[in-house]
Amino acid sequence: MVKAHLLIPEGYENTMYSWMLNFQYITEEYIKMYKDSVKLPEGDIYILSDPEYYPPTHPNGLALFDPMHNCALLCGMRYFGEHKKGTLTLAWGIANRNGFASCHGGMKRYNFPGNEKYTIGVFGLSGSGKSTITHEKHDGKYDITILHDDAYVISTEDGSSVALEPSYFDKTQDYPTDHPSNKYLITVQNCGITLDDEGNKVIVTEDLRNGNGRAVKSKLWAENRVNKIDEPVDAISWLMKDAVIPPVIKINNPVLASTMGATLATKRSTAERLASGVDMNALVIEPYANPFRTYPLENDYEKFKELFANRNVECYIFNTGHFLDKKIPKEVTLKILEDIATKKAEFKQLGNFSDIEFMEIEGFIPDMNSVEYQKMWLSSIDYRKEFLLNMETFKGGRDKLPKEALEQLEKLEKEIYE
Repeated sequence: MVKAHLLIPEGYENTMYSWMLNFQYITEEYIKMYKDSVKLPEGDIYILSDPEYYPPTHPNGLALFDPMHNCALLCGMRYFGEHKKGTLTLAWGIANRNGFASCHGGMKRYNFPGNEKYTIGVFGLSGSGKSTITHEKHDGKYDITILHDDAYVISTEDGSSVALEPSYFDKTQDYPTDHPSNKYLITVQNCGITLDDEGNKVIVTEDLRNGNGRAVKSKLWAENRVNKIDEPVDAISWLMKDAVIPPVIKINNPVLASTMGATLATKRSTAERLASGVDMNALVIEPYANPFRTYPLENDYEKFKELFANRNVECYIFNTGHFLDKKIPKEVTLKILEDIATKKAEFKQLGNFSDIEFMEIEGFIPDMNSVEYQKMWLSSIDYRKEFLLNMETFKGGRDKLPKEALEQLEKLEKEIYE
């Protein structure tokens, strides 16, 4: 366990309050737990925030990290989300140094009769469906335990997982004003306010005026919530929005599985404050869906590869966007998840790919004999290769990956033509 401290000017009490509620505030129980916890060779996390100051060299604001000393300076950042992710950035760095894979995603466990369990982690940027998938209850058919929908770590030693936050910071747009889930909101950001017919103030949750309405939600919102899952993780799914990928594929090679995570292709969402002129529909690569990394990318690559190779963790890619030009409904994705967890899912080889399988789903059957479709695969693989090649020189090669990653993508290209 690690303590965190935030210093912020008067006038930003709401940000401080949200921050205290988002992470585990100090109680007698947690003082004792902290005292009894395993000692890490780390200092506390310290964050200094000055929301009013914009450095002349960074007119949009500046987030400056000193990861080895677990310190951060946030300038011109008025949004709570930046304080949350700034804290997590340092926490994930600590995890990386101490034998954990850092995870920006959700995790849930299916509890079946006879003490059978199935645990899956899903990784995606905001808007990719990670919260929807994590909190899905499948109409009450299964007993489900939720770890978290945004931030956790997986031990490479025993495969167990620990959440980094007890509460949730969720988008509000999917919850109309009278939705029962809104009684669990503790603080609210970026939402308008109106009066009901009795003159009571109520929030306007559906992003009518502002984009990215958000709220800190009580941990009591999710039933069967835990802060640790002792059972080893069974599966990891990369959530992508890449039109060449069917609704689900399974990767049966640990090196390729980690490489596909390192080249996770998706699209931006309204949750991000983008510079003007950035195309929200352009395909982007965000390794492991985690833009909050202060250490070399190879560290994540090796940790996930270790989980796939040594702990026999299954690897899937869920396409939560469009397959070709057809939108994949969330109902299709959730049915896939259900079939995988209950071991009903049947996979077959995709074309000549030796390490990739797909599930036959009506209306989403890939035609590997189509020249156009083959070209799309080549384009998608090329995009990933180009990313890995750029990493060899970007920032002095700090994030370059082992040669085997590129070789796996080249192998895929050859297999298309076999």
